[in-house]
Amino acid sequence: MSRLLVVEDEAGIAFALEADLRAEGYDVVVAATGDEAMRTVRAGSFDLVLLDVMLPGKDGFDVCREMRRSGLRAPIIMLTAKAHEAEKVMGLELGADDYITKPFSPRELRARVKAALRRAGSESPDVFRFGNTEVDFARCEVRRGSDTIDLSALEFKLLTAFVRSRGRVLTREQLLDAAWGRDVSLNDRVVDNHIVSLRRKIEPDPERPQFLVNIRGLGYRFDA
Repeated sequence: MSRLLVVEDEAGIAFALEADLRAEGYDVVVAATGDEAMRTVRAGSFDLVLLDVMLPGKDGFDVCREMRRSGLRAPIIMLTAKAHEAEKVMGLELGADDYITKPFSPRELRARVKAALRRAGSESPDVFRFGNTEVDFARCEVRRGSDTIDLSALEFKLLTAFVRSRGRVLTREQLLDAAWGRDVSLNDRVVDNHIVSLRRKIEPDPERPQFLVNIRGLGYRFDA
């Protein structure tokens, strides 16, 4: 399930976008201001952002710039009531991937979202390397040299979540959602135990981890 952030200050439009995208099977989070959007992006991982240009306070152009500077790699589709070419060009130059002018049809929006996610997926490498280890997403394997590291399905899901959000702090709740699913209720200690097991398999020195770093009081960060 792809996770989308909708940044829209008009409650009616935000509600309609959320309902329509959820009906398509997406996990949707809504933010009403630029500052709220930035807090949300820094706290979690998203596959795509729908960003309104006309926001109270910090406008969509500023938010787009900040998101890219913060390291967000996900596609950004900007929503605007303005159709001036110069503004579209500015948004694209700031890091937006696409532009939709209001009013737009839900069908067009869904098509743009699917296309952006498809392009982002095709650009993601099948193999990610860190240290002397490589993660092969196509084969669901982790290798060190010619040796295959035996990870459980849950450990591979956790490592995948870390790789996709590398450099960002993931809370235990986010890791539970990524590996076990949203409808599963488990103690946070379960995550910690699996992190310990994963460290034993991928860290050169599990007692002094250099990749899976604990951020006290917040969660874990993957530095690679």
